[in-house]
Amino acid sequence: MELKDLPKCPVETTLKLIGDKWKILIIRDLLNGTRRFGELKKICSGISQKVLTTNLRAMEDDGLVQRKVYAEVPPRVEYTLTDVGYSLAPVLNAMASWGTDYKVFLKLLEKQKQVL
Repeated sequence: MELKDLPKCPVETTLKLIGDKWKILIIRDLLNGTRRFGELKKICSGISQKVLTTNLRAMEDDGLVQRKVYAEVPPRVEYTLTDVGYSLAPVLNAMASWGTDYKVFLKLLEKQKQVL
């Protein structure tokens, strides 16, 4: 991706890079370390092989993920976050915190409805 292709708004830029549901989950799983393709497919339950491949290639093109191929039979391919990819950890942590808080909020609303 080139600078000229990015939106002026930094929030839009972030969304353009990681706004897809699967990209967020792939980053979440790679924050714990290097993973093989099959491991990512298992962890991201519900993702098709094609969608995983497409997202990993896009993330590699954007500089978020590094792909390493080993010359073995069968070939072994591993994916790791780059430093730029790892720099998204605070973003995902903030999302996780907000999601937790929102669940607490919904539980409080349910309790209030039961009391009324």
